[in-house]
Formats: sequence, structure tokens, C-alpha cells
Amino acid sequence: MLDGDRLLPLDRPVYDEDDGRVPVLAIGSNASPAQLRHKMAEFGIDSPIPMVRSRVTGLDVGVSAHVSRMDYVSASPVGAPGTVRELFVLWLDAEQLAVIDASAGVPMAGGNFDRVWLPAPDVRVEPGDGSVLGGAYAYVNRHGVLHDGTGAPRRHPGAQRPLITELLHGSARLRELFGATPEEFSARARADRRLCDRGTRLFAEEERVTASGLERYGGCGPQDPFAGSRTPSAGPTAPTP
Repeated sequence: MLDGDRLLPLDRPVYDEDDGRVPVLAIGSNASPAQLRHKMAEFGIDSPIPMVRSRVTGLDVGVSAHVSRMDYVSASPVGAPGTVRELFVLWLDAEQLAVIDASAGVPMAGGNFDRVWLPAPDVRVEPGDGSVLGGAYAYVNRHGVLHDGTGAPRRHPGAQRPLITELLHGSARLRELFGATPEEFSARARADRRLCDRGTRLFAEEERVTASGLERYGGCGPQDPFAGSRTPSAGPTAPTP
């Protein structure tokens, strides 16, 4: 349980709509307690967030096909039948979900992610108490994901330095835009929307992009229990991955 700056023991691993919470798979920065705390603090939200380490089958962590204005290349889920990963499930209330939606750009026409419902058994989520969730939300990149050269989605290494080093090494045009090192990449990308957009287009132009395999779930999920809930629109802007 993330409660302010503290991580406390959970009282249980599964919540439901009666508790006013829905399950969201944490991919990339959303699995970081510090990043979650920062996103919530941007909007003055300090309610606790249950974070449940879970066994997830049918999903892997790929590389988003866009350059983030936060100066890195973010992670994005990809469909991977039979693959088993250990991921966190966040049980978010309406306000918390609205903040994460806003940080992913879900409400924006030019945002980078859509929130989709991944149903069981396509994606099997086991929170560790012997149960299997009926599904969970995840944030799928609207630009697609980067492939590994064979057409299959590239797996995110979990660290930015080796990823950016490899991406720069593979493209002279990318080096022209962002420099030859991860440090130069980050310094040039930081908060430069036009440059980040140019880098995102370059991924597509160089045919480095493939589908995540999860696009088909867009708009197919159960009725959003928080439909119509407030989306943060005033005050600071949460970091966009």
C-alpha cells in the first residue's frame, strides 16, 4: 500500500467496484512508487494506492514507438501468448485513475496512450491469493511499439541507457536529431515537444514500428465504472510518459 512516502503491508490483494477501485496493470513508470507519488502530488491527491505484485500470463513489456518529453523512451505492453511476467496491479479509485489517464494522454486527441480492458483468459492476472482476475486495464501506445528487427516487438530492457544507446547506434538520422549518447538524447529531448514529435515520426519513417497486438481491445472492454468522473484539467500537468 503506497501511502504518501510510505509503503505499508496490504490488508488484501483483491478489491472490486464495491470498494470503488479498478485494477490497472503497471507497465513502466507506473510501477515506480516514487513516480506514482509524484503524479498524484501534482494534483493534490494523497489517498493510498494498493500495489499488488501479480503473476501475469499473455503479456510482455515492449518499447513505445514515441519519444517522451520526459527525455526517455517509455515502456508499453505487448501481447505475448504464453509469456509469464511478474507485474504490479494498481487498484485505483476514480480520482487516481483520472490522474493516470491524464498523465498518459488518454483524454487528449494527441495523447500517446489509450486505456484498454484486457479480459481473462486472454491475459491471466493472478494476484497471489489463488484467484484469477476477470481482467485488468492497461495503457496501450497509440503509436505502436518498436520491433526487434524481425518484426516482433522489442522487449524493453528496463533501463534507459542500453536502450537509447542501441537505438542511436541503429540510426544516423536519430543521432542527427538527438546526439550520439544517451546523455545528449535526454538533454535534447527534455521538454522539446517538436523534437520529440520529430523523433516519433522518424521511428515510423525508418519502419521500426510494429503493432503491440493489443489494439483490438480498444473500445471492447466492460463499461467504465468511472465514466464521467472528473479528469484533472487545472493546476500542474502530470508527467507524460
